[in-house]
Amino acid sequence: MMRFGAGLAVELLEAPEAVRRQAYSLESPLAALIARLVRRAPDVVVTCARGSSAHAATFAKHLIERHLGIPVAAAAPNIATIYRRRLRLKDQLFLAVSQSGVSDDLVEATIMARTAGALTAALVNDPESPLASACEIILPMTAGSELSVAATKTFVASLAALLRMTALWTGDDAVAHSCDRLPERLAHAAELDWTEALRPLASASSLVAIGRGPTLAIAREAALKLKETCALHAEAFSSAEFRHGPIALVSSTYPVMIFPPTDESAAGMSGLVADLRRKGACVLLAGAGGTEKNKRKEAGRLPALAPEQAEADAICLIQTFYAFLVRLAERRGTDIDSPAHLQKVTRTR
Repeated sequence: MMRFGAGLAVELLEAPEAVRRQAYSLESPLAALIARLVRRAPDVVVTCARGSSAHAATFAKHLIERHLGIPVAAAAPNIATIYRRRLRLKDQLFLAVSQSGVSDDLVEATIMARTAGALTAALVNDPESPLASACEIILPMTAGSELSVAATKTFVASLAALLRMTALWTGDDAVAHSCDRLPERLAHAAELDWTEALRPLASASSLVAIGRGPTLAIAREAALKLKETCALHAEAFSSAEFRHGPIALVSSTYPVMIFPPTDESAAGMSGLVADLRRKGACVLLAGAGGTEKNKRKEAGRLPALAPEQAEADAICLIQTFYAFLVRLAERRGTDIDSPAHLQKVTRTR
């Protein structure tokens, strides 16, 4: 009999090898995509995704705007499926992200974008899916089979593929090297111990997850997974947006899980952490923030890998969080592999 939570627990440990395979499976399609983008640079990139894949699209927005200076916007698929309105996308990049590649709204929106003259690319785990067939260029995640309802391995693979795309598009050797190092670092990230967060979250009824820059997508994904697998209500905000209203909710019974970035966007995090602690919040801080002298003394500090490259560091953070999630779900008594009311493939229109 499969151990409680064994499906997701096993699959998250398969993520490093999935990312390693991408170096070969993505080489040809990424080269074809980047050749098109270099030949005619888009003025805008439009992403199209749902669920965890939408968080991967948030990561893509950060990467492309940060490293290439090209605006990125998220498409609303119902503009195509419900309102039948074609967007003006001639010569722009339309990037669809999906694990299954079967959701009708993503497929229809992509077909309409291609008809409008967009360059369409699908980052997908099933290269034979309808979404893949609708696109000119297929970028396989190469995550392999993922049976647990909550996507972990495919999410990590999505982020890694987007980082590879950015490295090739920009020609940035530092980003490319971080991709090469990622499988090994992911394996180490899954071994880090977040026991410090078990007690406050085992009894919590709600929490907030905070990130910024490359970790905003990580905070959003963490909040979704807490809802899906632990029946724990969670909301995600950027550290800046959190100050514009939601900070009024802070109390000792409302944990705040912070995913600090390791680049210049972390500048305001230490001030926010200090402010939250003054307000009596239960702060769970992953890695960065504070000085080396006081790191061991601070309650709620969660270990993270030593920083190397900001976006790769963010991917490692979600891998550590996934490993923690298995233990938290067991503590809260929820079935992490088959959450209530959910199924592996969700089809919307």
